[in-house]
Amino acid sequence: MAHLPSFKGLQALEAASRTGSFAAAARELSVSPAAVSQLVRALEDQVGRKLFYRVNRGVTPTEAGLEILPRLTLAFEELKEISTRISGTARRSRLIISAPPSVASGWLSARIADFVATHGSVDIFLREDNDPVDFERDRIDIRFSYGRFHYQTHATEEIATDVVIPVCSPGFLASHGPLLQASDLVSVPLVHTDWGPAAATFPAWRNWFQAMGVEPDASVGRGLVANSSVAAVNLAIAGLGVVLCQGLLAAQYVSEGRLALACRMSLVQSQPYCLTVPQRSAARPVVEKFRNWLVQNCSETVKSQMDIGIPVLGERGV
Repeated sequence: MAHLPSFKGLQALEAASRTGSFAAAARELSVSPAAVSQLVRALEDQVGRKLFYRVNRGVTPTEAGLEILPRLTLAFEELKEISTRISGTARRSRLIISAPPSVASGWLSARIADFVATHGSVDIFLREDNDPVDFERDRIDIRFSYGRFHYQTHATEEIATDVVIPVCSPGFLASHGPLLQASDLVSVPLVHTDWGPAAATFPAWRNWFQAMGVEPDASVGRGLVANSSVAAVNLAIAGLGVVLCQGLLAAQYVSEGRLALACRMSLVQSQPYCLTVPQRSAARPVVEKFRNWLVQNCSETVKSQMDIGIPVLGERGV
């Protein structure tokens, strides 16, 4: 009968794959780098497959290594959980969630209390990250992103396609309104969001006006500019102009009365919101619960904001 792979060898394989080097794996396992290298080489000899590429001072899993890594990681996490339960030091489930800064600091952080109230206490680490993220290095369990193109090597699902809506403070609307048509917004102060050259394509004011059949002049680019949607929304809340805001982000402010719909015309975004869950996390019950909760809440929020405006583009794209 064939011998089972060495448990220590499997530990060395998992740690080196996750940390990217034998030295880092050695520190984690409290052995020498030479011992880790020897354990991995013995494991490779035993299974008859090359598991790592040695590159300079680091290591990268081969296709054979990547094939077994998710199940191996899950198995060791399960063993750790069993060990803590046996010793009486069981901890609550830990969940690492990654989202764009505007979503993490705005819509999502304001709603996580609902998840905790519904599903019980969870140790949640909410990260603000721009794309792309490193799932293994940062141990991310679930990633919320804008666009389908970031994580093609992971299981990614589309959950909702949002709209951008023109919003402003109630006081601004009272002093500059009524703003019944798109052309009425040409002459009022506007707040712009500059996403930078590396960002995905978000609709700008010029896109919005053109979709409404209004050809703005050069002055449409003037006014206040912020390089994040949260900062742009705060400028609008302060009464400094009208901002184009994602429905997902605007929802809470509108419901609280801090923002009002400036004009009942919205524009469909060119890309959907997506969720990506790495294979090593997909089988964890807490991840599945959060994924279901997030999909439902995101879809409901986006729909509520689409209902208050009039989407003018039935197809994605600007």
